[in-house]
Amino acid sequence: MRLLRPSGAGPAGGDEDDDAALLRAVARGDSKALGVLYDRHAGWLHARLARRCPDEETVREVLQDTFVTVWRSAGTHRGRGEAGGWLWVIAARRLVDAQRARARADRAAAPAEPPAPAPSAEERVLAGLEYGEVGAALDRISPELAEVLRATVVDGLTTRETARLLGIPEGTVKTRALRARRELRAALGAGGPYPLGGTA
Repeated sequence: MRLLRPSGAGPAGGDEDDDAALLRAVARGDSKALGVLYDRHAGWLHARLARRCPDEETVREVLQDTFVTVWRSAGTHRGRGEAGGWLWVIAARRLVDAQRARARADRAAAPAEPPAPAPSAEERVLAGLEYGEVGAALDRISPELAEVLRATVVDGLTTRETARLLGIPEGTVKTRALRARRELRAALGAGGPYPLGGTA
């Protein structure tokens, strides 16, 4: 596997239009375009996944699964630009799926082990943000706003890191975060106890 970006790097800020064109080509079945997209993004995706998962085999599997998903669903990418954020959402979800599958396998292999401790309040909030009622509400708001909330709340990125990941200015991140919180509360029908803020 070729990792062309330095460890911890994000997608290059000037490549958003090229990425969108590549995704359109992938949606038409162009495997060479997928190869270019992989070369451009695999390195930083690998680095970010490795920060969240210490198991190298899982990281490699998730990265491969991410680009299989891109091949199958490139046509669902909306609009121009911000392909990096779209790729990271796919990769992060695949990582959660892989970790849950591994945890289930571990439990099946060792049923005599004591039960895992109850999830912390923070873990319950994050689970709710991604998969519970709030997760369903996130799917109902504008995709570009949901991207910002997932990056700043679920992934815990700063405004600067989110801007770099999504390829948008920091001011746009802040504006979208405010709009996203309003839309999310409206989708939920009430404010709710969830901490929907990011850090600068």
